[in-house]
Amino acid sequence: MLVNFTFIGIMAPVFTIFNPDFSINVEKIPSYANYLLDSGIHGVLIGATSGEGTSLSVQERKNITEAWANAVKSTHQHLMVQVGGAPFPDVLELARHAESMGADSILTMPELYFKPKKTQELINYLKFISAAAPRTPLLYYHNPGHTSVNIDMAEMLEMASGQIPNLKGIKYTSNDLAGGYAALQAVNGRYTVFIGGDYLIEPAFALGFDSAIATSMNVLPRYSIEMLQSVKESNLEKAKSLQQNLTRFVDTLKKYGKYNVSPNFATEEVTLKKQNIIKYKACLIKPTVVS
Repeated sequence: MLVNFTFIGIMAPVFTIFNPDFSINVEKIPSYANYLLDSGIHGVLIGATSGEGTSLSVQERKNITEAWANAVKSTHQHLMVQVGGAPFPDVLELARHAESMGADSILTMPELYFKPKKTQELINYLKFISAAAPRTPLLYYHNPGHTSVNIDMAEMLEMASGQIPNLKGIKYTSNDLAGGYAALQAVNGRYTVFIGGDYLIEPAFALGFDSAIATSMNVLPRYSIEMLQSVKESNLEKAKSLQQNLTRFVDTLKKYGKYNVSPNFATEEVTLKKQNIIKYKACLIKPTVVS
């Protein structure tokens, strides 16, 4: 079965919006989708690190997928659903559900307890997810800082190329930019590699990456959009200046809040509250992730 993945560019890993009682607020998702579209964002990733997917129940994750699937019918944004970070039967169930809802692509973390230590072990895991949603492009979420799974991505893509037909790329969240570049070149550049992480967007674009997913794209999407355009126009000085400004912003945000847990107060008040997406003022995160 031929499965195509055509998305290129900037994708926002969206936050999960909570009510004051920590239940999921899906009513604001259409406003959120339109805000991102108006900001130039044509793709959204749900249930990943910024969206706290691993802190949600299966039903909550399904409800969010259904709400976003409905929202993007009018915005025509690419919908990527992260299904990993749950017991294995639930991962497969979430993959099947994402495909049934018409998700444009699926992203998955590795197994988080019985972690794969060899490349083929990871590939075997991905095969099961591929089989659960065979008509949907599959991408792997490489984030060793959170998962402690640090398998060589170039080797994985080379080995998987003949084993998983609908594997189309990876989200590469690591400071090892050389490893990301090697993955980008694997199998003659067949696979899409999204650079993840706010600090490496400009260097990655300068190396030849053309796609990125990072939390700041919810807050200051224009920085990344203009960075990519500046590199395409060979205006590296402008791209570097944009990266420096973005880095200062992220550093300031981290100083006053947990940037990798959302919605944190700084992001909420600076941007989402202004857009009338979130109306309450609090650092609303799942209690299970607060020490």
